[in-house]
Amino acid sequence: MPTVHFSPNFRRHVACPEVAVEGATVAESLTAVFAGNGELRGYVLDDRGVVRKHVAIFVNGEPISDRVALADPVGPTDDIWVIQALSGG
Repeated sequence: MPTVHFSPNFRRHVACPEVAVEGATVAESLTAVFAGNGELRGYVLDDRGVVRKHVAIFVNGEPISDRVALADPVGPTDDIWVIQALSGG
């Protein structure tokens, strides 16, 4: 099962420990996470279900290519990282 991790920035607002979930894509994996933690969904996805602009998602250290449908495949030993992209200067 892929493991989904969240950066500490998210943990300041909502409980989101790392969790191993069933899923063959990023979308399926996140859906499984949100099933047990609905509040977290709004921090990661907008009202259309698209990754928020300030959020970055990586699979095994590589950024996902599909930020709309989240169709990037994941394997049973993959790590999915959801981080808050920081900007400023």
